[in-house]
Amino acid sequence: MSSIMEHSRLETALDGARRRDRRVFMPFITAGDPHLDRTEELVAAMRRGGADIIELGVPFSDPLADGPVIQRASSRALKNGTTMRQILDLAGRMRGNGTLGATPLVLLLYYNTVYVYGEERFARDAAAAGVDGVVIPDLPLEAGGSLRSMCNKTGLTMIAIVTPTTSVDRIKMITDNAEGFIYYTAVTGVTGIREGLRQELMGEIKQLKQLTNLPVLLGFGISNSQQARQAAAFADGIIMGSALVELIENSLGSEMPKLIERFVREIKQVI
Repeated sequence: MSSIMEHSRLETALDGARRRDRRVFMPFITAGDPHLDRTEELVAAMRRGGADIIELGVPFSDPLADGPVIQRASSRALKNGTTMRQILDLAGRMRGNGTLGATPLVLLLYYNTVYVYGEERFARDAAAAGVDGVVIPDLPLEAGGSLRSMCNKTGLTMIAIVTPTTSVDRIKMITDNAEGFIYYTAVTGVTGIREGLRQELMGEIKQLKQLTNLPVLLGFGISNSQQARQAAAFADGIIMGSALVELIENSLGSEMPKLIERFVREIKQVI
């Protein structure tokens, strides 16, 4: 597939939502939890539920940005022997057999995984598999130049993260180099389920939007439809992971896809 095609799926989804004044929903699950065949079923379920973008986590032994729910999912996936190569093969299969359709696919992974796999090889193989974007929480802007260059060549979008503690000067530096969308974390620290949203969030995102024309998607700590509805009032999109991963953890196998589809549909209806 050409890099232009890979790049345009993400742009098309984001631009289409903006033109229709609709909020984007990007649900997250960990690839290989409970196993890769089930991951494909769950991706299909998220798409049926109305996901605008789908985010797959690449399991890692020390996921510093993830809370206990997603850490356990990573551990289960690694115990099952899930590898980067298998995940990229799965992505290519889902892109080829219609499971993903035109829905953009974003990978969340840690830099060590890319380093071990090889930056150039990763950028090439991920793009060839139909991956559209990558989020790497532990790769600072200053250290990501070579990978960013390789991703640009293959059409992969490197998605920038901004946190509540990021200074204005640094936000300007990040947004000057950003593409796709901005991933804004609703809280400092790790992912996980929280009781509510911070009151300061609306002002923080308003300030961020003054510094970038890119859509701002809000993640980390949004765990139910009420919080999603509140966040959708000021963010361009919602990212949810821990709530879905916990649903997977607590579900019987045969029920899992239906529960995930229902959850995604409920969130889409309120945002």
